[in-house]
Amino acid sequence: MTTALITGASAGIGAAFAQQLAARQTDLVLVARSQDKLQELANSLKHQHQIQVDIIVQDLTAPDATETIFQTVQQLGRSIDLLVNNAGIGDYGDFAESDRDLQLKMVQLNIATIVDLSHRFLAGMRQRRTGGIINLSSVAAFQSMPYFSIYAATKAFILSFSEALWAENRSYGVHVLAVCPGPAGIKFFKEAGFPSFLVNVAEKIDMPVETVVRDALKAFEKREPIVIPGSLVNPILATLPRFVPRKWVSSFWKLILGNNFGKG
Repeated sequence: MTTALITGASAGIGAAFAQQLAARQTDLVLVARSQDKLQELANSLKHQHQIQVDIIVQDLTAPDATETIFQTVQQLGRSIDLLVNNAGIGDYGDFAESDRDLQLKMVQLNIATIVDLSHRFLAGMRQRRTGGIINLSSVAAFQSMPYFSIYAATKAFILSFSEALWAENRSYGVHVLAVCPGPAGIKFFKEAGFPSFLVNVAEKIDMPVETVVRDALKAFEKREPIVIPGSLVNPILATLPRFVPRKWVSSFWKLILGNNFGKG
């Protein structure tokens, strides 16, 4: 039986990964900050699917978070066959007027934590010549996004990073996939500070997290390097920027996202 480690597993896409992998009889190590939510999910999955589920309560922005997770996994005697780097945060606003610490926290969680965990667990996968990593990127990765600048830039990093790892590790039997969803859960946009009119727009094209995970696991099985869940809007958002000048794309998103600042 295989074992998957999922970060940000207490809700949203992370919880959906846990549910769908559990249904495939995959043992789980679930990581998030909320002990109550993690324990509730773990108990439910163990009862439904008769699998082994461990939880690690950890703030992934803490300086020693990745070391703590890695050492805990070793103490549990687990070999991680699938790493799902799902945890991440966003922040909407004018970069120059933003909270600098929050922007750096976003870079830490959305990039550094993923790089660190990938490096730690990839070694064992290559040695065993089997395994995989699923990294959560975004359709935002395909374009710059004024007023959502750091988030989009971190997701562009994850997309490029994942594509490179896909190529580097194919000969070792290890598969790496970048998942690039559009809006999938309105809670994210509210927590990122988006104004209500933009939350309402996102809600109209919102995709169920279950669909995102279903498409991701299908692409993973096909050994694809990238998947853009959805059948119309998200592929268009990811593809169109390739065919127009980059400054037009930035100007478009400034118009859409900048209205809240009177800068559209």
